[in-house]
Amino acid sequence: MNPWLLFVLVVLISIFLLESIAQLLNLKALKQGVPQEFTGDVSTADYTKTQAYITDHTWLILRKNTVVLFVTITFILLGGFNVLDIAVRNFNLGDISTGILYLGGLLLATSLMELPFTIYSTFSIEQRYDLNRTTISTFITDRLKGLLLAILLGAPLLGLILWFFERTGSWAWIACWGGVTVFTVIIQFLAPVLIMPLFNRFTPLEDGELKKKIKDYAQQENFAIQGIYTMDGSKRSTKLNAFFTGFGSTRKIVFYDTLLAKLNNDEILAVLAHEMGHYRRHHLLKMMVISTLQTGVIFYALSLILNNTLLFAAFGMEHISTYAALVFFGFLYTPVSLVLTLLVNWISRVHEFQADHYVIRSSDQQSALIHALKKLGMTNMAHLSPHPLTVFLHASHPPLGERIAKLR
Repeated sequence: MNPWLLFVLVVLISIFLLESIAQLLNLKALKQGVPQEFTGDVSTADYTKTQAYITDHTWLILRKNTVVLFVTITFILLGGFNVLDIAVRNFNLGDISTGILYLGGLLLATSLMELPFTIYSTFSIEQRYDLNRTTISTFITDRLKGLLLAILLGAPLLGLILWFFERTGSWAWIACWGGVTVFTVIIQFLAPVLIMPLFNRFTPLEDGELKKKIKDYAQQENFAIQGIYTMDGSKRSTKLNAFFTGFGSTRKIVFYDTLLAKLNNDEILAVLAHEMGHYRRHHLLKMMVISTLQTGVIFYALSLILNNTLLFAAFGMEHISTYAALVFFGFLYTPVSLVLTLLVNWISRVHEFQADHYVIRSSDQQSALIHALKKLGMTNMAHLSPHPLTVFLHASHPPLGERIAKLR
């Protein structure tokens, strides 16, 4: 057997088994009674409902992962990548346009394969547990808008990457690294102004006690903000969230309307202080630097396998191309990506503890943040006692129990 094919198959199956074990252990970690840290704040009925939701959602993930693994391996072994390549080459569009069409076709096929699971999750599981507020119309519109953005933004970026690899020789990976970095920074500025309003409505927070508290706190911390907004998160879900968007003097505070409805003013201020902690500790900048360095590593490693005939033979390809190499590199990079993801998630969990600590240092909202975290956890139906392996593999936030214990 082709060694590259063997490697890819071993990686796919190993990642599937690791993920399955983690999910099953996470189910086993569900406790019969309310965890001690939440006793008195979480009713047995609500906790039982959360456990049922986590169980249903986990089994859906396991089924989805099984289908994706089966389809992916079948597609590889039956030469599906080559069949698609021959089909798009028949249009005689040129290398770059052919590459965009090829990768676009694969992304579309992947989306269609996952669509039934998304629909079931949204309109069955989320609906059953009173989390879903998405209408069929909104669901369809969101996907059409996402497709349009992929065409308007993703296709030109992909075309630029292919052009660099086709025309700039050994410097291609550096050119791609620089181009993607610039593109990412531009999107960070454009997203809150042009992209996010396509999906949600942003309304200035009404004058009142909450707005005054927020402004007073921001002034106390010498923290410039351009505005305070609410977002119609209830349009799609009952889940709670808040975030900052923008940079420098253009920073905006955004609260989901669901969060404003569930939390009192002190709890909202505590959530704001936590988000401000991320800014004060430069967490966003640090994560952007890490992401940028990772992008450079990806493009350098990609440049090393572009013309590997044995790799293309593993996927049954008749022609060597840069665009197909992008796909095959994704399979090879999976183990490295897993390791880097573990590292990034660990850093993110450390950042969350640091942002929580900022709440204690900058305000008297320690108790309010604890209550807010409990409300967020139960409303969003979070796992209150996740298995350590699941936390290690996937969690960008520490378990709520650990955060509350450290706050205390």
